[in-house]
Amino acid sequence: MSEFDLPIRVAALYKFAPFADPAALQAPLDALCRANGVKGTLLLAREGINGTIAGTPSGIDPVIAHIRTLPGCAEVDVKFSGAATVPFHRLKVRLKAEIVTMGQPDIDPLASVGTYVDPQDWNALIADTATIVIDTRNDYEVAVGTFERAIDPQTASFRDFPAWFRARRESLLGPNADTGTPPRVAMFCTGGIRCEKSTAFLKAEGIHEVYHLKGGILKYLETVPAEESLWRGECFVFDQRTTVAHGLAPGSYDLCHACRRPIDAEDRASPLYEEGVSCPACHAERTDEQRDGYRERHRQERLAAARGVAHVGAVQP
Repeated sequence: MSEFDLPIRVAALYKFAPFADPAALQAPLDALCRANGVKGTLLLAREGINGTIAGTPSGIDPVIAHIRTLPGCAEVDVKFSGAATVPFHRLKVRLKAEIVTMGQPDIDPLASVGTYVDPQDWNALIADTATIVIDTRNDYEVAVGTFERAIDPQTASFRDFPAWFRARRESLLGPNADTGTPPRVAMFCTGGIRCEKSTAFLKAEGIHEVYHLKGGILKYLETVPAEESLWRGECFVFDQRTTVAHGLAPGSYDLCHACRRPIDAEDRASPLYEEGVSCPACHAERTDEQRDGYRERHRQERLAAARGVAHVGAVQP
């Protein structure tokens, strides 16, 4: 079965656009999503919109059409995939200072950004050993899959990326600098939004030849055949599917609802794993009191599921 044969459509989108009054956009967008049974998260800020939502095709279509009427969003690129059930518990349309938080207020992707590389051209770029390939995602995302030759910054948050780059700039770029060849950097992330800011940041740091994967990993997995792919593993996504594979088919990982990290079959077999309560990665990070709280929340969620109703305290992706 194709992922587009599945009953639920998942739409991941972002657009850097000048919203003079994002608060004025919030209520109409929230109301339209609710009227069409759409769930997920949409973030609005003065710099634009970002989010992932899910619903039936007839529910998603009018929401996407409305988003395309927002200032500067007529050409918003939406990455669609499928799911057997809605992978979100509720709807959130939120106002934020940034639609992706880097903590660098002077970085403006609308003013300067790296060169986009289409998925079909990405392999040639990153296979070239003169290209420095950087995964801009967080450590738990990289752990389940990444591209060949990619450097893992091992960051816990995207806010950590600027400091990581500045601390390792010489070791990263030194070999090319020694030959007098300008460094060439290629970066990638899940859907492309983090690379809008990371490439703008590198250009502000004086790196001129900067590239990023257009549409992110999701577009690459959707369009590049598995037999030609340089992707290894699965791709973490921020919803109840946890990961997707080539063709955007549902992946093999589950989610630890205590720490939000992906877990595999080996993790689930660990004595430190308890569904809804802990996994090997977070067991030592939580107290017995916290685990008791997670245990009660998980019990309430199962009772709500048995009654066929949504649990108001359900964990959000």
